[in-house]
Amino acid sequence: MRSEFETELQNLHVRFSEMGMMVNEAIKKAVMALINHDPELAQQVIHNDQRINNREMDLEKKSFEMIALQQPVSSDLRMIVTVLKASSDLERMGDHAVSIAHSVLQLQGKPTIEAVEKLIQQVYEKVEAMFGQAINAYLQEDAKAATKIAQRDLEIDQLIKQIERLCVEKMKTDSKMVEVGTIYVSVANYLERMGDYVINLCEWVVYLKRGKLAELNVKKTKPNV
Repeated sequence: MRSEFETELQNLHVRFSEMGMMVNEAIKKAVMALINHDPELAQQVIHNDQRINNREMDLEKKSFEMIALQQPVSSDLRMIVTVLKASSDLERMGDHAVSIAHSVLQLQGKPTIEAVEKLIQQVYEKVEAMFGQAINAYLQEDAKAATKIAQRDLEIDQLIKQIERLCVEKMKTDSKMVEVGTIYVSVANYLERMGDYVINLCEWVVYLKRGKLAELNVKKTKPNV
C-alpha cells in the first residue's frame, strides 16, 4: 500500500514538473511573438493554453483524491499541498502568457518602440532564468537556492520602471503612441506578476523543505522503545 502511494506521489511530482515546462514554453513563445511581431505564434499560445488549464485541473483532482483516500501525514501531505498550491500559481503564469499573446495581436499594424521591446526581452530573460532555477530548486528540494532566487526579483522591478518611464516619455511627445505605450506597460506588468509567482514557487519549496527537516528532527529526538 505504501509503495503504491509513493508511486502516485512521484507521478504527481513529475506531472507538476511537466506543467512547469509547459508554462515556460508558453511564456517564451508569447514574448518571442512580441519581439518578432509574429501573430501566428501568439495565436499558438492562446490556443495551447487549454493544455495548461487541463493539467492544473488534473493535478488538483489528483491531489484532493490522494488527501481524501490516502490520508497522508507530515511530509507527504506537505508535498501534495505544495503541488496543489504551486500548480495554481503556474496556471496564472500561463494566463499572463496568454495576455501577452493578446497584446501582440493588439499591436499589429501599430508603430513600435524598439528600445521598449529590448527592455521587455531583458525582463523576460530574467523571469525565464528565475523560473527555470525555481523549478530545479523544487525538483532538488533546495530551500537555499529558492531563497536566493527570490532575492533577484528587485532586478525585474528596476527594468519595469525603465519601461514605464520610456513609455510615458513617448506618450507625452507623441499622442499616437498612447495606445502602444499602454500595451507595452501592460506586457511589462504581466511579466512582473510572473516574477511574483516565481517567488511564490520558491516559498513553496522552502515550506516543503522545512516540513521535511522538522519531521527528521522529530525522528532524531524520539526515544527508542
